Amino acid sequence: MKKLLPTSIVGSLPKPAWLAPPEKLWSPWKLEGDQLIEGKQDALRISLHEQQLAGVDIISDGEQTRQHFVTTFIEHLSGVDFENRKIVKIRDRYDASVPVVVDQVARQKAVFVDDAKFLRKQTNKPIKWALPGPMTMVDTLYDNHYKSREKLAWEFAKALNEEARELQDAGVDIIQFDEPAFNVFFDEVNDWGMAALERAIEGLKCQTAVHVCYGYGIQANNDWKKTLGSEWRQYEEIFPKIQKSNIDIVSLECHNSNVPLNLIELVRGKKVMVGAIDVATNTIETPEEVANTLRKTLEFVDIENLYPSTNCGMAPLSRNVAVGKLSALSAGAEIIRREFAV
Repeated sequence: MKKLLPTSIVGSLPKPAWLAPPEKLWSPWKLEGDQLIEGKQDALRISLHEQQLAGVDIISDGEQTRQHFVTTFIEHLSGVDFENRKIVKIRDRYDASVPVVVDQVARQKAVFVDDAKFLRKQTNKPIKWALPGPMTMVDTLYDNHYKSREKLAWEFAKALNEEARELQDAGVDIIQFDEPAFNVFFDEVNDWGMAALERAIEGLKCQTAVHVCYGYGIQANNDWKKTLGSEWRQYEEIFPKIQKSNIDIVSLECHNSNVPLNLIELVRGKKVMVGAIDVATNTIETPEEVANTLRKTLEFVDIENLYPSTNCGMAPLSRNVAVGKLSALSAGAEIIRREFAV
């Protein structure tokens, strides 16, 4: 990115109510067949338009073409049974009905590449595409075949790498891997989770990012945060490993969190997507609040490496709130640009 403080969203934006019931995760589609394909493309256009109107610099798809940031990718892999589900505790936090791995998993065809090509045709701005990370995929299903989280993660990493290479060829500038599981399973991250992510980015020439947050603004995540005490030091366990990795950008949660900002020092030299928008509240930040968060992080990240963003995805929010937060993000970044006269 040539522009200083390029803004972006982490992942999802609310879907139009005619496409899927609003303010829900795993929201079912209201359309079918060709109408669904057309509806998804229309939603992509709207998402792009709203980001551009708000002044967002790096455009994302807003996850308009997928029901969920993890399971939509898994749906397109062989070896996974979506009919006979199991109840598992995701992120050691909340129970969910998930698909079951019953055989060797493999990518049969491109999942998001056509969507990325469509978005690429709509804008000349840089675009970012999010994929689930291998560890988070492992933690979002029940394994009845490999019986090893590490072995399954490596299989997912191979499939993700195939998809990422095609997304790169489709014109995606940044590929982001969502790894909220990194904030929970520290030993696994350091033993094999980071290595699996390195396998997923192997051979990529575009920029890569890893997003590690405290989750969507849903009740289970909000309740978990209340148990974490006055300082959230989870990043301290994993940042040293990330700092030594080939990942270009680290995306983290900052605004309205108890994360000690000096932990960002542990990834010094990386580009940092600083979460300056709280996705767990309907309150729209003021531009000055956003600017304040960014100012505080500048002690620990060089300004040319600072990428203002949201804490996480905004699918559970209303569209009006999400648009307001996007505008605040852009306005807050502009305050800092003016202060530095750049």
